[in-house]
Amino acid sequence: MKNFTYIRATSVKDAVQRATTDQNAMLIAGGTNLVDRLKVFLDEPSQLIDISRLEMKRIERTSAGGLSIGAMVSNTAVADHEDVRRDYPILSRAILAGASQQIRNMATVGGNLLQRTRCPYYYDTAFACNKRQPGSGCPAATGINRMHAILGASDQCVAVQPSDMCVPLAALDAVVVVEGTKGRRQIPFTDFHRLPENTPQRDTNLEPGELITSVIIPPMPFAKSGVYLKLRDRTSYAFALISVAAALDLAGDRIKDVRLALGGVAHKPWRPTEAEKFLIGKTANTATFQQAAEIALQGAKPLTHNSFKVDLARRAIRRALTVSAQGGGVA
Repeated sequence: MKNFTYIRATSVKDAVQRATTDQNAMLIAGGTNLVDRLKVFLDEPSQLIDISRLEMKRIERTSAGGLSIGAMVSNTAVADHEDVRRDYPILSRAILAGASQQIRNMATVGGNLLQRTRCPYYYDTAFACNKRQPGSGCPAATGINRMHAILGASDQCVAVQPSDMCVPLAALDAVVVVEGTKGRRQIPFTDFHRLPENTPQRDTNLEPGELITSVIIPPMPFAKSGVYLKLRDRTSYAFALISVAAALDLAGDRIKDVRLALGGVAHKPWRPTEAEKFLIGKTANTATFQQAAEIALQGAKPLTHNSFKVDLARRAIRRALTVSAQGGGVA
């Protein structure tokens, strides 16, 4: 094991400065993903910078009427928060569908956004992996790839982003607030994560040393109709084969507005904007939802073992939209 040092950051500025100065340092908060990676030597940092005690643990109303969620807020605290459960139930349901209660108690919002793929080829250092070592190859592309991507993949990487929380955040048009040496900036959630292309080792568009400080969710009254549907091999502690976050705004039986995002299908939460555009103005019925699902999956490129995901995703989209049209709830 490579020795590393541990230091506790005293402020956001201190954490950013330390992470920028030492490119081999890593930030740690709840540690629910990072510690797993340390145990199997996927990460060998020069130092761990503990940010768990920094003052980023509040959930507050924004002046626009949305919510600002601090990066250090636990997943449990977000899922249980009164405003989240009332105004953004889609987010609460997604969090409760992921991991165990003990992990949700420790995991943070910022860490959830940064968790890495659970691709077994990535975790097993006996195999090559372009995400671990660029240019070494992607055995998942021709190996056992049942859990892997059907959208947005490249020859370099077919891994999927594992987060449940990130799927509704993409649907809700959330914004990630980060702090770096050049100051504060905001990244639209759909631009935060990256597709693999030729740089699969990069999961996000964070610059070196940048630290997530909060996530802002804009006001969205029809988010109360939100649905999070997660399909998996077992209902306890399993990652999604397919997940769907959906919310409809209806005027009678006509669709005024819609938000839709998919998980378990790509290297990032997948926002099928063409399907959203198609739905606006249409009648909310099974035929319309089926057409939207076809549009959302029209670019799918299944692998040897996961072609079932395409039809599963279509059915999941149709189901989630149907339940949202009925007022929301559990799909």
